[in-house]
Amino acid sequence: MTKAPKSPSPRPGLVPGVLSILAMLLIWTLASQLTDRPQTLPAPWDVAARIMRLAATGELWFNAGMTLFRVVASFALAMAAGMALGLWMGRSRGADQWLNPGLIILLNVPALVVIVLCYIWIGLNETAAILAVALNKIPVVVVMIREGTRALRPDLDDMARAFRMAPLTRLRHVVLPQLAPHIAASARAGISLIWKIVLVVEFLGRSNGVGFKIHLLFSSFDVTGVLAWALAFVAVMLAIDLFLLRPWESRANRWRQDAA
Repeated sequence: MTKAPKSPSPRPGLVPGVLSILAMLLIWTLASQLTDRPQTLPAPWDVAARIMRLAATGELWFNAGMTLFRVVASFALAMAAGMALGLWMGRSRGADQWLNPGLIILLNVPALVVIVLCYIWIGLNETAAILAVALNKIPVVVVMIREGTRALRPDLDDMARAFRMAPLTRLRHVVLPQLAPHIAASARAGISLIWKIVLVVEFLGRSNGVGFKIHLLFSSFDVTGVLAWALAFVAVMLAIDLFLLRPWESRANRWRQDAA
């Protein structure tokens, strides 16, 4: 009698993740007490107190909300464009040959250069900020989706042609289910990269957001404030990863476990 396969946890990796964070906090506490230099390495409770004060005044919610808006907008644009280009390059040898040199160039252009050029060409506005972040992420998505598209099963394509599936129907029921693990992996890898680039964008040319606040605190060497703003938004990104992206990736890979 075979046992029924266990259903995947709705939040895989939650307990190890929490324990890992607690271990890092312990190391941070020990290091701050050994150095005994609050100006250089403040204790975790000092940073937590600053976060609470920022939250109480509402300053944290506004600026973190602006940063989160830029992250989401850039992420959506990068994923949409990257998936379309990656699927095209993976299915068409001609498109891959023509677009691959430009893809290699974009992969190697420093993010700072892209940000500066967007600000010069478009101006110091939200359009330039979001586009600069998306342009830095699109090539990574293209590469991951292209490689996933090249690994699609040809027998399923033959089946779709035999049943005369419409292009959109084939995309929905044949292509995208096979690409789901690659899409989920590119999303998880990209969200952390995007928010870091968003901070640079805000540092250089925005008047609000977490990056802008870090820019102000950097000029006064306020390490506690820098850590407070950074860790507050890191907590947001950890929550997104643990409760949204990681369960999505687990569901996307479920078919491989069932096949095994």
